[in-house]
Amino acid sequence: MSSYRMLNWVWFALMAMTLASAFIAETAEPSLLVTMIVATTVMVKGRLVVNRFMELHNAHAYVRFSMNLYFYVLPLMILIVYLFPEFIADLTRISE
Repeated sequence: MSSYRMLNWVWFALMAMTLASAFIAETAEPSLLVTMIVATTVMVKGRLVVNRFMELHNAHAYVRFSMNLYFYVLPLMILIVYLFPEFIADLTRISE
């Protein structure tokens, strides 16, 4: 498969995930399942953009690692904030 054809398929996949995310945001009630779907979508979309569109395969290994790690840490943080909202609020509250 040619490089342009692959990029087109990745772009279509990104658009489909974006539309699905918008649909979920408008219709679904907040729940752990919805949060997990959102976190997974963030991870997959981020990895696709980093690997296919930013062309980091030629970049320094540290840059590739940092960018890929970001899209594992961010979804984990989304889940942690959903699961422990009061604890996160207490951590970020400014004491008087």
